[in-house]
Amino acid sequence: MAHLTPRSAYKNLSDRLNRFPQGAPPSELLYRILEMLFSEREAGLVAQLPIKPFPAEKADRIWKLGIKESRRILDELADKGILLDMEVRGRNYYVLPPPMAGFFEFSLMRIRDDIDQKLLSELFHQYLHVEEDFIKDLFAAGETQMGRAFVHEPVLSAENALHVLDYERASHVIDSAKHIGVGICYCRHKMEHLDSSCGAPMNICMTFGATAQSLSRHNITRSVDRIEARDLLDEGYEKNLVQFGENVQRRVSFICNCCGCCCEAMIAARKFGILQPVHTSKFLPMVSLESCNGCGKCTTACPVESIALVSANDPNRPKLKLARVDEEICLGCGVCVRNCNVDALALESRSERVMTPLTTTKRTILMAIERGKLQNLIFDNQVLWSHRALAATLGVILNLPPVKRAMASKQIKSRYLEWAEGKMR
Repeated sequence: MAHLTPRSAYKNLSDRLNRFPQGAPPSELLYRILEMLFSEREAGLVAQLPIKPFPAEKADRIWKLGIKESRRILDELADKGILLDMEVRGRNYYVLPPPMAGFFEFSLMRIRDDIDQKLLSELFHQYLHVEEDFIKDLFAAGETQMGRAFVHEPVLSAENALHVLDYERASHVIDSAKHIGVGICYCRHKMEHLDSSCGAPMNICMTFGATAQSLSRHNITRSVDRIEARDLLDEGYEKNLVQFGENVQRRVSFICNCCGCCCEAMIAARKFGILQPVHTSKFLPMVSLESCNGCGKCTTACPVESIALVSANDPNRPKLKLARVDEEICLGCGVCVRNCNVDALALESRSERVMTPLTTTKRTILMAIERGKLQNLIFDNQVLWSHRALAATLGVILNLPPVKRAMASKQIKSRYLEWAEGKMR
């Protein structure tokens, strides 16, 4: 880890970020990034904010600046893409998202002149791919990941289509969304500043629901209707982009159209040997040995290099090669199937069911348990949770599988949990 010389405000902000399941390992590079995104005053104020969504009145009780000044600061932070604001039952709430997927991406999802986006891109690259701690923590620290791969819908057979649930379809996420926003792809925008971008479309990454509403309200993304969003999805299919989205069944907040050369997750998979940095789809491509001619188009199309050509071991054709799929690496996106001209690839269901958390709350709790940070969600040091919120959180925990419940109980040493688990046996 690099030698640290942070100002206290940025150190406190780093500590606050690392109370969330997806943190950001402290280093000199992190502090330089935070200094670009936050003024020193903003860093000190944001470091005091609670983890769960909060109204302006709660921030003012912490800051003691007066409600008018507190609202002004909160709205400025939302304008900068640091906070998300949303309306819940007629009342405005704010929340600090994690660095990724969160305010790191938001900083490059539009063209802006208030910060040096080229320098910021260089710092992101150094922090993510040279220091490596952040990217490894992000994609390899636990079993439950932030994102999941959607299957490439145009290649689904009629039989496959019968077994794909609605939440497993990117098209359904679009069709069921009340609000949709489209912004610049953070990954390709960053690589463009590093003179390494590819030719894939830039304005194609989507947000949904309350996240889309907030980002569009502050001109970070552009509001679009479902027709335009479906057109963009089709463009993603045509360009062999992989759809990564939030790893939940309900109220998915984002879907990115990702290329293998720029996407942080797929770079991590290849560079660091992180087998599956996002959850896979329920499918695997299977190779027909009778049809495969070893052309290699599938190996070129695969964004994580999960397909290789191996010898066919045919004495009559010693140079013949066939495609072989590494199931431990494969994301199940189906892009390879689209690129096979001889129908030698077909999608089949995986032998083990792919589990997707129902909601963002449950996914966040799972991630917190696995990463040893559950206590931060339950006992927020900045603002006390109400009994109702605490009961709701514990209720989710107690509905987890027994092993996860045991991990949770060990972390927070709660007599309540031990009593409740005893009642459930």
